[in-house]
This record gives sequence, structure tokens and C-alpha cells, in this order.
Amino acid sequence: MSCDTKTNDGCSSGYVADSAISRPLIPPRPGQKCQHGWVSHSLLIMLVNVALCGMAIQACFIYRLYQLKPLISVLSQDTPAMSSKLVGDGKKEVSLPAEWPGYSNPSKPAAHLTDGQDISHGPNVMTWSTIASPLLYKMDYKDGGLVIQKEGYYYVYSKVFFLDKNFFQHSVVLCTEKYSGKAIPLLMSEHLAPKSREAWSNSYLGGVFHLDKDSVLLVNVSNTNKLKRHRSFENIFGAYMI
Repeated sequence: MSCDTKTNDGCSSGYVADSAISRPLIPPRPGQKCQHGWVSHSLLIMLVNVALCGMAIQACFIYRLYQLKPLISVLSQDTPAMSSKLVGDGKKEVSLPAEWPGYSNPSKPAAHLTDGQDISHGPNVMTWSTIASPLLYKMDYKDGGLVIQKEGYYYVYSKVFFLDKNFFQHSVVLCTEKYSGKAIPLLMSEHLAPKSREAWSNSYLGGVFHLDKDSVLLVNVSNTNKLKRHRSFENIFGAYMI
């Protein structure tokens, strides 16, 4: 933009104004500056809260861990040690507890016996392990037999695992003074297999009987050499009052 002016001496003077000169920057309004400060302050507060929440959660986990520590210690003491061994084909045998934890006593007389490597059977009468934590409550064990201490009705059972070849007999017998101490068969099973056949089989016997005090229960087999004694729980014997 150009302008002409006359001076007192009649001369004209002119000046040129550059329209491209930038206008001065307008300072931000006070409201905008406050708004940006409020956002930054809110974000900072939110981050601090998140950090505090994380610390609180971590403290809770640590507290719970210390609370569970005594319980874990008790469980580790109550849990029985496990034992296992390798069988002939290299496979690991089923692991069994070396000691069972203590339980409350039954309400009535009961007994449960298992086979074991610590005993040796006779030719026909089976004997039972005394180191495998047998269950004997208000009943006695003597020379392979269960001795009844209280008269009543009992469920009597036995299972054996044997080589099924030719002839095999499995029975539970009762010895009582009523019959001059003679063995009275209570339960019996017989297996007869062809000579060409050879396989492992199970025989299970079970029944309810009235038993007198001091009566003795025994398990007989035709040949104890045919018994499979790889695992203790494969041959069992027991009774309980009903």
C-alpha cells in the first residue's frame, strides 16, 4: 500500500507499507492453559492410583502366601512318602505310600490284610503282611488267621491272583471250638483249566456269617506257589462287622 502527502514546502513525500508483515502472535487464552494443566494433573493422579493398586495387590498375595505356609508344612508332614520300583520290562510300578496317614477308628470291628514280601506262605495256608500297615480294629491276627474278638455278623472276603493252569482251589475256612477246632469251609471256588491253557486269573470270595468270639478265619489255596505276588494288593483278606 502507498500514500502521497505534501509537506509545508510543497514537496510531496511517500511511504510504502508492506502488507506482508506478520501480525503479532495472540497469547493463549487463560482458559486454554488451565485446561491443559488439568488434563496433565488428572493423568498423573491416575498413574499414581494404578501404581498404588498394584502394590496393594502384591502385598495381598505375599500376605496370603505367608498364611498358607504353615498349612503347606502340615500337609507335607501328613502326606505319606511314596515308594516305587522298576519292574522287569523297565516300566515303573504303581507307587504306593510307605505309610498311610492316620484316620479315625471304625465304629465296629474291622480288618483288612494284604500280601507282602516280608512273609512266606505255607503249602496251603496263606499268611499276611504285618508291616504293610494292616487294618486291625478290635480283631487280632495270629499265624495267618483273623481272630474274632466280638460275637456278631461279619462280612468276610478274600481275593487272590493266581496262575490258572490245571486245577486251583481258593477257600475261606473257620476254626471254632464249637466244632472241636476243625476247619469248616465258609467260602470256596475251584478253577479247572486245560493243560494247554496257561493264564493269570482272579478268584474273589465274599459272604456274611455269624461268628463267635475267639473264632479264627483262614485263607487256604490248593498251591501257594501258583500265587502271583508282584503287588501286595493283588492278594487280600478281611472281615468287618455289619
